[in-house]
Parts: sequence; structure tokens; C-alpha cells
Amino acid sequence: MGHDHVMSDTALFSESRKAFHAALLNSVLRIDASGIASNADRDNKNSIRVASGIAKRIGNGARGARLAGPRSGRRFEELCVNFLRETFFKCEHLRPGSWSIQRGARLTIARHEQYAHLTALQDAASRSPELAAVLGSDYIITPDVVITRETEDDATLNAPRRLVDERHARLASLRKINGGLPLLHASISCKWTLRSDRAQNSRAEALNLVRNRKGHLPHIVVVTAEPLPSRLASLALGTGDIDCVYSFALPELRDTLDELDLSDAQEMLQIMIEGKRLKDIADLPLDLAV
Repeated sequence: MGHDHVMSDTALFSESRKAFHAALLNSVLRIDASGIASNADRDNKNSIRVASGIAKRIGNGARGARLAGPRSGRRFEELCVNFLRETFFKCEHLRPGSWSIQRGARLTIARHEQYAHLTALQDAASRSPELAAVLGSDYIITPDVVITRETEDDATLNAPRRLVDERHARLASLRKINGGLPLLHASISCKWTLRSDRAQNSRAEALNLVRNRKGHLPHIVVVTAEPLPSRLASLALGTGDIDCVYSFALPELRDTLDELDLSDAQEMLQIMIEGKRLKDIADLPLDLAV
């Protein structure tokens, strides 16, 4: 009975976060024969130490060889989707609506109201090499994970009182009768690590989402298991593109840096946290409910 009482007192987000970490440890977060965690850069001493400290704090890491890079990334995306489904969907009292969370694919965003015009651009470019050369392909963004809101029928809109009729509000994107596409609520980039210039793809994609939209801007966020604050800072610092970067284990990262007494890294982490540029994955569902 005591155990049940403890479980009932544990918040859902905390339980979901714990399950997320357990799933990571059972798959993508491995500890090799040398004691190096799979999200560490084995050529960087501090990366190895910090990643090891985080792994110990979230649970004993599974022993075994690391997954190949693309497999790690895909698995991390899957687990992020699972975490968001377990948490964001529970915020319906804060953010009512009909929602879906799924992995992205090429031209996924063009199936949303704000970016439907990109399909016409793609079609035109495919018929004209000259136009394709001018446009390039930068406008074709493939988010790792998207959150979509479906349009609402008039019965739902008029449930509390009659808000709309046949005469007015005939261009509003949310109203199903107006014939629009679902709305892109969030574009989420999932980066297992931030070890190369590929991490900057997240920033380039964000800028394209900002520039190419018609209508409101979706949330644009990055979730990562990168252990080094200096590399987190390369993406987190600065404004105007990404809403915020979310660490898969921010309190564990902070405690590890304190234990190792890495003063420069501690200072950088504090700058990002105080500047609202870095948060924990448990913060993400509520930020998406705004």
C-alpha cells in the first residue's frame, strides 16, 4: 500500500521523464567496454566525463556497443515522440483541440495551412530547371517531429455559445468549413548529439520556417542529449530562430558539472538557463501548451 501511495504522489511528467530515461538506457544510451557513454565524444575528455555522470544519475546505463549514428538518431526521435504523446496530450485542459504528434517526412509541413504553398513551389521547380536553380531546395524543410492541430467544425466552435455563423469569420484558419488544412503547431528537431555542423541544420530549418510561413509561426524547438554546455551554447545562444533548446536531462547535467567542478561549463550552463535558452525536456509539454 505504501508503494501505491508513493506512486500516486508522483507527478505524471516526472513519471514520464523517468520512463523516457529508462527507454533510452534500454536502447540508445549505451556504456561501452571502456566505460564511455554513447552520447559522449570519445575524443573529448570532458564530454566523456560529463556524459558518464549524467548516465549514472539517470540510471545504470546498459552495457554494449553504441548504435550506428543514424540508428541512434532515429531511436531518439521515437522516444521523444513517445514522451510528448504521454505528456502533451494530458494538457488538453490548458490547450484544447484535436492534436496529433508524429515523425516528419519530406513535404510534411506542406500538408499544413501555413506552408501549403510550398507544394506549388515544389511542383513549379520540378517542371523548370531554371526555377529550381533559383529557388534551391532550402525551403523544403523536413522536421524530425511535428505536432498538428486539426481544424474545428462549427458545432465545436459554437459549443459554449454561438460564436460563428455563415456570414463572418469565413477566412479563419481554424474553422473547418473554410476548407483550410490542419495547422502546424510545432516543429521539433531531435538531435542525439551536437557534434558537427549538422547541428546547425536545426537553425537553418528554423529560419526557413520563419521566412516561408503564411500565418502564425509554429513552436520551433530542439531536443538533444548533447552533454557539453559549449556545444549546447552553439545552438541555444541567440534569438530569432529557435524558441528554446531542451536537454534530455538538465538537472542531471547541472549536478554532474557541479561534481566535476568544471567552472567554465557551469558558467555557460547558467547563462543559458538564466537567459531562457536552455530548459529540461519536462518543461517542453507546458511550453507547447502556451
